Amino acid sequence: MHRPRSLAIALLVLLSIFGCSTSALAREPFRVCWNAAAGGTPWGYAAQKQIVAKWARKYRISIDVVQVNDYSEALQQYSAGQFDGCTLNNLDALTHPAARGVDSTALIIGGFSNGNDGILLRGKGLRAQDLKGKAVSLVANSVSHYLLTRALQSVQLSEDDVTLSPVAAADLAARYASGEAAAVVTWNPLLAQLQAANDSSLVFNSHHIPGEILHLMVVNTETLRSNPALGRALTGAWFETQKLMSARDDKGAAVISAMARIAGMELADYQAQLSKTRSYITPRAAVSFAQSTALPVTMQRVAEFAFGHQLLGKALSAQSIGMSFANGVVVGSPANIKLRFEPTFMQLAVDGTL
Repeated sequence: MHRPRSLAIALLVLLSIFGCSTSALAREPFRVCWNAAAGGTPWGYAAQKQIVAKWARKYRISIDVVQVNDYSEALQQYSAGQFDGCTLNNLDALTHPAARGVDSTALIIGGFSNGNDGILLRGKGLRAQDLKGKAVSLVANSVSHYLLTRALQSVQLSEDDVTLSPVAAADLAARYASGEAAAVVTWNPLLAQLQAANDSSLVFNSHHIPGEILHLMVVNTETLRSNPALGRALTGAWFETQKLMSARDDKGAAVISAMARIAGMELADYQAQLSKTRSYITPRAAVSFAQSTALPVTMQRVAEFAFGHQLLGKALSAQSIGMSFANGVVVGSPANIKLRFEPTFMQLAVDGTL
């Protein structure tokens, strides 16, 4: 009954928050990148099945969805402006584009790792306390590194109590299997494979820190301000895809099978990965998390980790880079906001006004 009024209100909200003009010219085709992880694969499916294209047509724009298998390369290319958006985790969104001065918006919070990332320690019946004095293989300055610090903090230890053994992601399995390191920090499906193949204990995983390793679709803020249609189209495509993959019927099962193929994984491995991912299937759940008091607290902790490991460029403190959240909350410098957790477009999905 009141749809025209609600659409007008939604447009006014977008104009006020993003400072855009209805006459702004679109830079087309827009380009967004994804990689084959639990938070990224749905974008590959949405592109392959023309879901993104359908939503783009609705707003009379064009969007290219590009798979970049090398996650580090995707970070570099997005930060350099070669993509308008990319699937990133929250740590990397801060330490790469934001730390380089690229103002970015977390357009969609897809969910978080809820057991997909973990720490294995060689031997049975061991706990996080037993990491003390051990050599730990991991990808340095990554969410794995962050997870290790959280595990150590949970048992009143620090990085000084272990020996870090940095290694490339491709070499984690070989390093752990060789016995060069007593512990490894990794993610599924490799985490499950190493646990099954070795005499190991899972001493800590991301289930212990819910909501701290986030899966995001991050978009350049300037592009989003000038072209809110991009935000609308991506948000609509994402939640349509989530609805399809969450269906508890044969059609839903077929979607999951297709995503496993896109990810290059066995179906069982992909299903196991999904089972340890807390996905925000509905926009209401995503908005609720975006508006929570927990999110700014988490990002403050992430900023402190990043600064302590010299990942914030020339920042003089963990507060040097500002991050904004719902309800006017700001963490860090209000004068230098470079990462924005803005639920406006997800709220439009809740309201049915996309």
